[in-house]
Amino acid sequence: MPVPLRQSLHMGAYLAKQKLARNDKFPLIVELEPLFQCNLACEGCGKIQQPDHVLRQRMSVDQAVGAIEECGAPMVSIAGGEPLIHPEIDTIVAELIARKKFVYLCTNALLMEKKLAKFKPSPYFSWAVHIDGLAERHDESVARVGTFDKAVSAIRAAKEQGFRVTTNTTFFTHDTPETVRSVLDFLNDELEVDQMMISPAYAYEKAPDQEHFLGVTQTRELFKAAFAGGKRKKWRLNHSPLFLDFLEGEVDFQCTPWGIPSYSLFGWQLPCYLMADGYVKTYKELIENTDWDAYGRGKDPRCENCMAHCGYEPTAVLETTKSVKQSLRAFVQA
Repeated sequence: MPVPLRQSLHMGAYLAKQKLARNDKFPLIVELEPLFQCNLACEGCGKIQQPDHVLRQRMSVDQAVGAIEECGAPMVSIAGGEPLIHPEIDTIVAELIARKKFVYLCTNALLMEKKLAKFKPSPYFSWAVHIDGLAERHDESVARVGTFDKAVSAIRAAKEQGFRVTTNTTFFTHDTPETVRSVLDFLNDELEVDQMMISPAYAYEKAPDQEHFLGVTQTRELFKAAFAGGKRKKWRLNHSPLFLDFLEGEVDFQCTPWGIPSYSLFGWQLPCYLMADGYVKTYKELIENTDWDAYGRGKDPRCENCMAHCGYEPTAVLETTKSVKQSLRAFVQA
């Protein structure tokens, strides 16, 4: 079951409330970055290229919780940097869960086993472990040998203690339909993680590796071949069917950048998690003062090759709610 029933019902009620209120822009999930420091230096990451004085900063619990309360999002993805470096990350998570927010704690898992005791299993909490392939491929991606084995060990330990565990896998030009299938088969069948998220890599402007980001045509070819033969129905993918259709090139969308806003040490990021055109202090400023029509494929050249789930999954979700057929399809998949 890709999404827990409690979460599905909560999100359905939230979406219905927004529709009744005739709100045309609202958050589905917030990317919360309480720090930028990380214990890895992945070649495809554009989030850790900050000066030392910024890397040493930590967001306060009150600031983190206040941002989520301000925007009213029902779900929170805590990223970074590596969130487990933050000395109060367990308190941030606990405070959000107390407010009945569904929390995904993203991690490379290097510190996960050591920190497990600081957290409690909850229907509102999931680990989100970054896995970019099987051992050799993953370790190459994060530039450290042994990282894959540590992540697998941490996932098994968390599962044994009753935690929900999800994974997040990013694919690059190195990948083939076979490597996509091999990692998803491993996560689904051997590790038996609860959910899996997938996304083509986005060309972060500051990422050290600028040669291996997928273009739109490459993305569609990769996923169409990987999903051939009904494989995607087997995997516990944490995506709407329409988003998976989008990856295959069966449908096309514009992105919905306001659907998954990003809040960091600098404030609310314009216009999305992947692009930094400035920051504002309040969520209201973000929504009301951003020229949303200026972004997307065919509008901003930086968006031309982006098919990342943080921009397009919100579109797929909103399109699903407009169609009885697609809503039933999503329900059956769940």
